[in-house]
Amino acid sequence: MKIGIYGYGNLGKGVEYAVMQNPDMELFGVFTRRDPATVHILTEGGKVFPADDVTKYKEDIDVLIICGGSATDLPTMTPALAADFNVIDSFDTHADIPTHFARVDAAAKTSGHTALISCGWDPGMFSLNRLYANAILPQGKDYTFWGKGVSQGHSDAIRRIEGVADARQYTCPVEAAVEAVRRGEQPELSTREKHTRLCYVVAKPGADTARIEQEIKTMPKYFSDYDTTVHFISQEELDAEHKGIPHGGCVIRTGQTGGGQTHVIEYSLKLDSNPEFTASVLAAYARAVYRLNKRGDTGCKTVFDIAPAELSAQSPEELRAHML
Repeated sequence: MKIGIYGYGNLGKGVEYAVMQNPDMELFGVFTRRDPATVHILTEGGKVFPADDVTKYKEDIDVLIICGGSATDLPTMTPALAADFNVIDSFDTHADIPTHFARVDAAAKTSGHTALISCGWDPGMFSLNRLYANAILPQGKDYTFWGKGVSQGHSDAIRRIEGVADARQYTCPVEAAVEAVRRGEQPELSTREKHTRLCYVVAKPGADTARIEQEIKTMPKYFSDYDTTVHFISQEELDAEHKGIPHGGCVIRTGQTGGGQTHVIEYSLKLDSNPEFTASVLAAYARAVYRLNKRGDTGCKTVFDIAPAELSAQSPEELRAHML
């Protein structure tokens, strides 16, 4: 299948790596809002096109993987592109998923295309594990812990503070809370009791570090509800120690079966690269989007709607023989 990549930041590069690892996929090209002459991709002989020209190639691309941001890009990009392509995105603003789904579904059904939204690890793989665990243990309680990992959105929020040259923010689960959940205790946990936030900040010369720290710790929606620690370090130290984008976390459900026995279901991830792993999930689900469209199954989907076998390059016979 021929894959198009729309957007070429960290996630777009990750998708390119993922396409290289899947023998039934081929990169058609990368579409960028930057000057294509300045964008150098990994695929030998690979083509880079202006984003505005993407519809010229709608007959050549089987699935377009949209690598934009959830805040401002994907709410408009995905419905618009679903009018001309089979598409997939990683929209991760949980509260807005129903609205985003409805818009993409209307566009895809009208055009006869297949779309899949909110694909990655959360939402995505964590969502599936929440669903499986809830179905198996209907009497129980869910917990999701993220980290230790870099939050790109929170890091960007710090960098926007006056006097900040660079920053990296880590989300860290509170280990005592995680262990209590694993013991099946079903504690009631506040936001502050589940996660802490750890910030490494490079201040500009002469900047008021006390003011910067106060602005970080009191920032609504980002830090004010958490115990937050701020460390001021040099640019050299940040570059040497904090340039990666690791992440991960776990989904845990504890519950009781009818005989009064307690059970714990846990799914966890430890990721060296958040965008490369998310991209690998997108590539697997792009295969499913391609297959569904070939069968005439159009409209918008989520990971809940896709059978596991649709993700694999192996045949049903191979899966039954080796994985079941």
